[in-house]
Parts: sequence; C-alpha cells; structure tokens
Amino acid sequence: MTVRAWLRARTPDAPQRLIERIEAALGPRGDLDQSDAAAHCVDAAESLLRDLMGRPSAGREAALDLLAVDALVTYAFEAWSENPEVLPGRAAEVMTRLAATVGA
Repeated sequence: MTVRAWLRARTPDAPQRLIERIEAALGPRGDLDQSDAAAHCVDAAESLLRDLMGRPSAGREAALDLLAVDALVTYAFEAWSENPEVLPGRAAEVMTRLAATVGA
C-alpha cells in the first residue's frame, strides 16, 4: 500500500481540499510504501512549513497550508502509535525539527 492509499484509508475522512493539499505536499513521497508513512509525512510537513516561513507574509491564504502541516504531523503520530514505545523519542525529534524550521 502506498502512503497516498494509507492516508485515504484513514477515518474519519478529511475534507477533500485538505487531502488534496496533503497529497500535493507529499509529492512523490505519496507513491512510496506506507511502511515509512510517518517519516514521509514529517518530511512533507517540515518542507511545507519551511515554505510558509519563507513567505513575506502569511495571511488567510496560508490557512490550508497550516492545516496540512498539522494534519501531516498528526498522521505521522497515528502511524507511530502502532509502536507506542517510539512515541516519546519521535515527539522530541519532530518538535526539534519543526522548531528549527520556524527559527530558521
């Protein structure tokens, strides 16, 4: 199963526009095997957040992108929750990566 198929199998369904934005942020990662879905989602979230932070201003037009960043991170933790023992380490890693993106 691909990352894209794995995302589309999540319930409850996300709004269609959000799914489309998430898939656009994933880009080619969406066609990779879902066994690394969490890592691909975090990578896409970090990339999208970096893009957002590089914009001269972020008004209402950035709302969908911000929701996509949030959803990608949420999906990553959903994937990691299958092995709860990894969650504390992954949470610290994701916080560090995203904070560095915002601080850059």
